[in-house]
Amino acid sequence: MSRVLLPVAIAVVIAGCSMNSKPLSTAFSDSNIGSTASTSRQGALGGEPATRASAKTQGSASGSSAPSSNASSGTKVASADRAMPGASEKAPKGALADRDYSQTKLDAEAALELVNQYRKQNGLKPLKLNASLSEAAKNHSRDLAKWDRISHFGSDGSNPWDRVKRTGYNARLAAENVGTGQATIDEVFKGWKESPGHNKNLLLADAEHMGIALVQEPKTEFKTFWTLVFGASL
Repeated sequence: MSRVLLPVAIAVVIAGCSMNSKPLSTAFSDSNIGSTASTSRQGALGGEPATRASAKTQGSASGSSAPSSNASSGTKVASADRAMPGASEKAPKGALADRDYSQTKLDAEAALELVNQYRKQNGLKPLKLNASLSEAAKNHSRDLAKWDRISHFGSDGSNPWDRVKRTGYNARLAAENVGTGQATIDEVFKGWKESPGHNKNLLLADAEHMGIALVQEPKTEFKTFWTLVFGASL
């Protein structure tokens, strides 16, 4: 089962295991607008909407305001994890045990080309890879793998804007897509395109840069943790 988090919220999608459970969604955005996600066998996806420099204070506040939640009541967050209760989801035990991840890898340049081809089809300017955004993406993927969950909240309570600023990237815009459980970049990218919230981030007209990361952890239930970060600098 894999997952994706939606842009206007932390939307959780379980896939990789053909599950017939209800969609899971947790709101998390500057405007506190909720988003929904659907289940699929491919993985879970999540997208945090763009936060802009003019809303810097508001963006920081969104990381500490309590989100609404439709997540299952059985979800638990480890005590040392400071992410908000209900703001992340975990995979059912063994949900992705039958998937083959032996060929899973990330080619950042190929991922950039994939994104830019899609943006070109929609009349948008290409993005450039940015080391700072890739660092932010890598740090978040590592954090998700450590706790074996999908969320836009870091275990320290951080949101995407916080993590981008920590790398020294002087952002005027930042947005994030997350996916867990997918075996290939094509699989996670397809999920993002088919999800309105994630797709909106892929097609941000003001975006200039992107960073992408994949962390694989065979001992976890989610197995793979993908993070794609968009940004525009001041």
